[in-house]
Amino acid sequence: MTAAEQTLAVEFSEHRSHLIGVAYRLTSSVADAEDAVQESWLRVTGLSASARAEIRDLRAWLTTVVSRICLDRLRSAVVQRERYVGPWLPEPLITGPDDPLDAVVRDDGVRMAALVVLDRLSPEQRVAFVLHDAFGVPFTDIAGALGVSVAAARQHASRGRRAAAAADPPPRVAMSEQRDVLERFLTALASGDVNAVARLLHPDVVAIGDGGGRVSTALNVISGADKVARFLVGLARKYGGARQLAGREALVNGDLGLLLPGSSGPGSTPRAPRVNAFAIRDGLVVALYDVANPDKLTGVDF
Repeated sequence: MTAAEQTLAVEFSEHRSHLIGVAYRLTSSVADAEDAVQESWLRVTGLSASARAEIRDLRAWLTTVVSRICLDRLRSAVVQRERYVGPWLPEPLITGPDDPLDAVVRDDGVRMAALVVLDRLSPEQRVAFVLHDAFGVPFTDIAGALGVSVAAARQHASRGRRAAAAADPPPRVAMSEQRDVLERFLTALASGDVNAVARLLHPDVVAIGDGGGRVSTALNVISGADKVARFLVGLARKYGGARQLAGREALVNGDLGLLLPGSSGPGSTPRAPRVNAFAIRDGLVVALYDVANPDKLTGVDF
């Protein structure tokens, strides 16, 4: 490796966390994000020395390349999701102490509730909105990534921004509040008292399951405190008690969540591994996300 190539490798590594953050925000997939960043490395190293010398801002150049790759992935995903069984949820991003992706999950925009909203946007709206509002990318660069005019790029971003604001995803709350709410919620669930569980659920609560048609979870979104409470208490009974639903605490997209390994104990129904993420509003659980599709859990250490 030449001195110039070594310098390029060092500079690329300095931008890698940023690029992973961009790609994950755009695709909601850890695997796709890593693939996009790796592809950007191959593209920059594939340039001639003279072409690389013309790159004035490597971070901006790589961001644009990653965005184009992710745009292609998003367009393909639109077709794939038309055949998807049940609701679709983002691939959870699990981090621990000293994790290299810590900088990514600290961003408020990667919380599960925010990504669920982004997944409702068109690919062009998502790319334009995320790049401009989250990363401050100029519209001239966004237009180049989308292959449209600057005016069209602005319009895509504006539409994405309006849709995100209308969806009003719950903001991230302090970790201490998350832990308090989750502990009280699990205690109520352990009691088997539907009313006690319902009192810890926001009136607008939703429970969303993603099994991809491969494992058991809710096939439709469940809405309302009473319905969600009855559903959860019923699950606890089905799987041999609330202890089977408690799992292990972990940071899921930067918020407190649960890792639930598979279970097949005597007297209970077998359960596939899954990751549970939560959103909190006004001190109550307002969303529960059950990611059970094994394709989205390949990197999770239960």
